[in-house]
Amino acid sequence: MNLDWQPIILTFQLAGVTVLILLLLGVPLAYSLAHWQSRWKAVAQTLVSMPLVLPPTVLGFYLLIAFNPSGIIGSWLESWFGLRLVFTFEGLVIASVIYSLPFMVNPIQSGFENLPPALAEASYTLGKSRRETFLKVLLPNIRPALLTGIVLSFAHTVGEFGVILMIGGSIPGVTRVASIAIYNEVEALNYASANFYALILFAITFVILFLVYWKRPQKFF
Repeated sequence: MNLDWQPIILTFQLAGVTVLILLLLGVPLAYSLAHWQSRWKAVAQTLVSMPLVLPPTVLGFYLLIAFNPSGIIGSWLESWFGLRLVFTFEGLVIASVIYSLPFMVNPIQSGFENLPPALAEASYTLGKSRRETFLKVLLPNIRPALLTGIVLSFAHTVGEFGVILMIGGSIPGVTRVASIAIYNEVEALNYASANFYALILFAITFVILFLVYWKRPQKFF
């Protein structure tokens, strides 16, 4: 059996890049949603959480239409930035960021909402700026929420299939991640190869989740 590690490597490259982008986008967004007082807040939260219930193929289909070079957005990106997103790794990253957004934002938003307002007020009283308060007071106090968002986003990206298939297809070394490789091998009746990819994903995700729960303080009743 000729084993190809490229889908495994590509999967974790995609998950790593996606988590980094989600941290940069998701933390400020979660903070804004936690403190936003507006009748439009429900609309924003609904849009963020849509990937939780929306079939992946639906999201993948609309992203395919939007990023298609013959479409308005796709043609604009290609003509102005030379960026083609359909059937490329960059397209997978953007699709993964959108699809995994609620897994990063929702836990962190809950973390911010559960912080007592007196915590920030005490920091301001001590002369700390909003930036210092955010980075040195608020973020350290929501570490469990941050860890939950990172782990859920990473695991969710590793397990993506429908969105990846729609926007990226199965191009070896470019968009053929492990979940797509498993599907292809099963279609070809290569169950040994499919089991190889599935077992690797199972083992790595199990270890990641185990370490998270092992390091989390335990409560005994």
